[in-house]
Amino acid sequence: MSTQLRRAVASSFLGSLIEYYDFLLYATASAVVFGKVFFADLDPALATVASFGTFTTGYLARPLGGLIFGHFGDRLGRKRMLVLTMTLMGVASFLIGLLPGYDQIGPVAPLGLVLLRVVQGIAVGGEWGGAVLMSAEHARSRRGLWAGFTNAGAPSGMVVSTLVMSATAGLTSEADFLAWGWRIPFLFSIVLLAIGLFVRSRVDETPAFLAARKEERRRLPVVAVLRDHPRVLLLSVGVGLAAFVVQATLTTFVLAYGVQHGHPRQEVLNALTLSSACAVAGILLWSALSDRIGRRPVVLAGVAAMAVFGFLLFPMVRSGSGLLLVLALVIGQGVIHPMMYGPLAALYSELFATENRYTGASLGYQLAGLGAGFAPLIFAELQRANGGGSTTPVSWTIAAFCVLSAGCVLALRETHHRDLAPEPAVPAAAQREGNRA
Repeated sequence: MSTQLRRAVASSFLGSLIEYYDFLLYATASAVVFGKVFFADLDPALATVASFGTFTTGYLARPLGGLIFGHFGDRLGRKRMLVLTMTLMGVASFLIGLLPGYDQIGPVAPLGLVLLRVVQGIAVGGEWGGAVLMSAEHARSRRGLWAGFTNAGAPSGMVVSTLVMSATAGLTSEADFLAWGWRIPFLFSIVLLAIGLFVRSRVDETPAFLAARKEERRRLPVVAVLRDHPRVLLLSVGVGLAAFVVQATLTTFVLAYGVQHGHPRQEVLNALTLSSACAVAGILLWSALSDRIGRRPVVLAGVAAMAVFGFLLFPMVRSGSGLLLVLALVIGQGVIHPMMYGPLAALYSELFATENRYTGASLGYQLAGLGAGFAPLIFAELQRANGGGSTTPVSWTIAAFCVLSAGCVLALRETHHRDLAPEPAVPAAAQREGNRA
């Protein structure tokens, strides 16, 4: 590894960790805290649905962030946008920690929560594409592994966020935790922001972007993506949908489901922490394997396994056994989901031309991410509508998304041998034609 590649990978991993610490901390809080703090006037079941609704707004804002920062990232550079997205995320999370609850300011509290969640969504929507490209475009080999560190930042952020949330919950009483304890993990974001900005400042712009910047570009990046790569963009959305639906199911819906079926909150958080730690290793393992055998075989194996495991997940959780709860989350989040998710970092970066890669990869990934935003909300409403009964409709929904993603993967060509560096002597238009061919 060159010095710049090391710095790029470290910056991408740490930046992703910080971004997803903030973004997924909200997911944990929405499952165990926000319903009581910001929707105290609602029935508990409706409060859970409303809390997941604010969680969904962050995912709705992510494509907007991908579009905005993708455009400027393709025009001005990857590094500048990453500094800005990290700052937005850190400040928004810090302010959530200061936001008064419903008992203090009434309906203004949930409105403020939604607004800050939108800012979080815009920030993480712009972060992922740039972080992946910083690693992928610096790498000359083993691109799946090095880009995979960005995706490994997501479960790493979940590990840190759940550890901090668990420690806070364990050191405070139930009343103190709901009154002020839950705020500590959000306020801690400002410390992580300072560390992340220091690391990110030491990374150079990617060679691929510097080479592509010398070429004449007349069209907006989003126009180029929509006109030159509409099929690829749509397929990229479908490829990631199942991974995101499963991610949100395992990290958000299962938390609330486990607590509803008698598992102590701390036991569920501990299981989530362990499974997230396993997911870090799983993502790097499957990403590295995709460098050898290709992105498609790994992702296909993952969606096939999850289509089956989705029918075993909820019976294991509601069994009442702490061991089966841990086993369910470790298998789902630590083994199977990384197969679906790990290779996506390199795959998305390999689908688009250098001059519009930030925009294309961000749009495909973040539009697929809408699946994660809506899944907990839809599943919670399904549970509420049938009185907390059978989860079979949820399992069938997961399986359907897995089938859809498998079809989209099969419709794409294998990409792991593609060179991301543009040829300086080849005009941009010719490069686009070559990529389509």
